[in-house]
Amino acid sequence: MAYFFFDFKDIEKQDSYAFLSSVLLQLSGQSASFCDILLEVYSAHQRRSQQPSDVSLLQCLETMLKISGDISIYIIIDALDECPDTATSGMHSPREIVLELVKKLVELHIPNLRICVTSRLKVDIQNVIEPLTSESNCISLHDEAGQKKDIADYINSVVYLDPKMMNWREEDKKLVMKTLSDRADGM
Repeated sequence: MAYFFFDFKDIEKQDSYAFLSSVLLQLSGQSASFCDILLEVYSAHQRRSQQPSDVSLLQCLETMLKISGDISIYIIIDALDECPDTATSGMHSPREIVLELVKKLVELHIPNLRICVTSRLKVDIQNVIEPLTSESNCISLHDEAGQKKDIADYINSVVYLDPKMMNWREEDKKLVMKTLSDRADGM
């Protein structure tokens, strides 16, 4: 299993290079043969004193996935919506590049590969992910009452247990809880 969290607060965790590097490092730590594949890629680039490109890293990941045999591999991509969607000077945005990587991984049709992508509802993400999935393996939690209740319960506990908020007027507490719950957007 490999997990990557896109974090809008950490610029080093917002692009395809960070995603691929992290996934490869995590997988190589779980298998000697995966480690050998990664070492080979980095050794080849070390001789040229340069970091491997996204293409090299993706090829490395594909090699690992193809030799994995019957072992299930899970790649969890968390908070994809926090990957920037703005492009610079005619280039693709970091999010577009990551979405293209996800599409390539799915199109490998590796039977033991499982990919889990979490994100807020964003049109560009939906447009790429939905065609890659069937209705039976795509879950949207954004409109689920249970998730909304969990968010409201959490906000409620913070408002009533935080020493700074305990002395607030009841109507202020209720206003904060309603506003935050209504604007949580599934988060």
